[in-house]
Amino acid sequence: MGANASTPGKVLMIVENLPVPRDRRVWQEALALRAAGWEVSVICPATDVFPRGHAEIEGIHVWRHPLPTSGGGLAGYALEYAVALAWEFALAWRVLFARGFDVIHACNPPETVFLVGAFFKLLLGKRFVFDHHDLSPELYVAKFGRRGPGHRLLLLLERLTFATADVSIATNESFRQIAILRGGMDPERVFVVRSAPDQSRLNAPAAAAVPDPAIRRGARHLLAYVGVMNSQDGVEYVLEAMRILVAEQGRGDVHAVLMGDGPLLEGLKRMAEKLGVAHAVTFTGWADDDVLVPTLAAADVCVSPDPANDFNHTCTMNKVLEYMALGKPVVMFDLAEGRSSAGDAALYAQGNDSRDLAAKIALLLDDPDMRHRLGELGRARMERELGWNHQVPRLLAAYRALTRRAGEETTEGLADDRP
Repeated sequence: MGANASTPGKVLMIVENLPVPRDRRVWQEALALRAAGWEVSVICPATDVFPRGHAEIEGIHVWRHPLPTSGGGLAGYALEYAVALAWEFALAWRVLFARGFDVIHACNPPETVFLVGAFFKLLLGKRFVFDHHDLSPELYVAKFGRRGPGHRLLLLLERLTFATADVSIATNESFRQIAILRGGMDPERVFVVRSAPDQSRLNAPAAAAVPDPAIRRGARHLLAYVGVMNSQDGVEYVLEAMRILVAEQGRGDVHAVLMGDGPLLEGLKRMAEKLGVAHAVTFTGWADDDVLVPTLAAADVCVSPDPANDFNHTCTMNKVLEYMALGKPVVMFDLAEGRSSAGDAALYAQGNDSRDLAAKIALLLDDPDMRHRLGELGRARMERELGWNHQVPRLLAAYRALTRRAGEETTEGLADDRP
């Protein structure tokens, strides 16, 4: 690997949470590195849509492996992670001999991916970049409602991951502080690269989209959600808010479109039936851009119902940034990093209060001027400071730090790239 960004080398990215290119953050990072001259390979799981095997996409080589579903319990997660780790080791060797790599760029969850990086670092002197996507110890508590041995194990794996990393990439300032204070990393080796949509991906299709009246199902107003449907995502709060608006207050002028997939999807559909709002809610399943962009473009209000807890307070919600990029007003619970992202572009409901969430949604539905004002504030914020084009220099700064010799000043030339 060269000594600076003008002579980049080869990077192997490993992600277990989603396949590539569906994982938009990882895919955008891969494209940015390739554009900067790096040769990029990716190991990720396969799905029905993204099949097992090798593919070359836009000059990036992708190896996908089979993966059992977790089933939601601790034993299921353990099996999933063990199978993924075995495939990651096997495919890393395949990539090494087929294309080579100088850097392993590992994305969590799970924290077990660091074992691949540590092995090749110790054996062959490869560099290791930790791309910190989730706070797994806090996520454990959010999922299972307790601490205990599992939580302690995740804290240990997190510390070992940071100890292995030559550079850590944090998705926001909260994650950066975790890396420094809990992970013991040198602050000069931790770089904030926020998750942010590529606005060119969203804005051009949105501008060309002709609003389809069918999306609203005959309603005057459209409420939209996009994201995962798991226990920590709070989609049930949207259904409770719809019950208050539709069944309790008799509002027949609003329809909700909930885009996304996850372990709770079928249960949420049953919940909508039980609450008497199934006729006012459409579940699309996983939505690619051909569904997602026109639906968000047609929405009057977008919602981010992630409940207030230690995990969500530290997370940057990708959906909020996508809403803002499209100039949509947001309603969400008052979370620390959520407020840091949205600022004045959102209305904030009291934590985990469905009735206040419904009230904030209704306030925006009935005030088109406020909707427009909040939407424009969000769009301007994305264009001015939060969009992906502002994150790429930070990503490349992290990679420049990899190429510096031990003991060399890491901040040299990085003043414009620091978070």
